[in-house]
Amino acid sequence: MRPYARDDPQDHQRAAANDEDPYRRTARPTTPTVCPTCKAVFDDGRWTWGKAPDDAQEQCCPACQRIRDEFPAGYVMIKGEFIKAHRDEIVALITAKEKRENAEHPLQRIMTIEDVREGMQVATTDSHLARGIGEALYDAYKGDLKLRYSRDENLLRATWKRN
Repeated sequence: MRPYARDDPQDHQRAAANDEDPYRRTARPTTPTVCPTCKAVFDDGRWTWGKAPDDAQEQCCPACQRIRDEFPAGYVMIKGEFIKAHRDEIVALITAKEKRENAEHPLQRIMTIEDVREGMQVATTDSHLARGIGEALYDAYKGDLKLRYSRDENLLRATWKRN
């Protein structure tokens, strides 16, 4: 039995491979390339943190492009009475998760954490980070976690709730 509800895991792979996502370019940047905004470096087929060579090309990385366009790849909705008494703790868990993931994967970033009528909403530049945040909340506090991949929008919506 799964500890939380989620769509077919293959949905995420199909969504990630969707050619309609403007942030997943079919042509890779020239190696080496540096993002002028965050200074992430594209080298050896992936974006990493490091010093760019002097001859590196400049191109905005997909995460900075999403932030600029205000177009998240993932949302985590946090609901329930539990959040009222544990908000600071929850925010600390979320930001720690981002810090760990971002150290190895520069494209995994939090765009916003905002209070909404239902609780709190986190927007991310990468669907893997949104899923990871949802799973970290579930692992730490139990409750209910639902993951929904939208193939049409190349988007993950995670909802975590605990009363």
